[in-house]
Amino acid sequence: MLWPQAVKDRIKTGNDREMVHSYPYRSACPSTVWAGLVEGATAELFFAGFTNYFFWSQVPQFAETIRRKAEAGCRVRFLLGDPEGEVTRQREAIEDVALTVSTRIRTTLEHLDRLGPVEGVETRFSSPLDAINHVSLSVFRFDHDALVTPHLARLVGHDSPLLHLRRQGDGGMFDRFAEHSEELWERAKPRQP
Repeated sequence: MLWPQAVKDRIKTGNDREMVHSYPYRSACPSTVWAGLVEGATAELFFAGFTNYFFWSQVPQFAETIRRKAEAGCRVRFLLGDPEGEVTRQREAIEDVALTVSTRIRTTLEHLDRLGPVEGVETRFSSPLDAINHVSLSVFRFDHDALVTPHLARLVGHDSPLLHLRRQGDGGMFDRFAEHSEELWERAKPRQP
């Protein structure tokens, strides 16, 4: 009540205080943001995008970084769509692009296979019943930061918006998206390389 409206407009005081930045396109988020969040995480890296393929080309030395993180005790998880699943086939028809959804998932699987078995790195496929919820919302967590992409209609992930969130307390936007990805993870099927 004492603060002038100009100050109130510039200082986040409500539920939006967890919003660090928003981008109209995921591809508009600088690669330095992705790399910095991966590098800065010490306890948790959770890649809950349907394909996750772009990390291998967008984050320099990504494979070596996740290996090093896992060996230092950081939990590293990949939640992927099933490359043979019905939702994957449906999404490929919707997107109608040369770099298909199943190809993007297989790209991630190939990179994970090259990484080899690493203690602390886990991979699961979303359950068939959850796949439709997974394909429409990507949640990437880096300790207390998250990058979230709600996928729009026929657009590929890099053409959909992205929100950068930082956890500030219980029950905020970060927690809501974290709970969503944890729920999908709990019902997902572990992958055997």
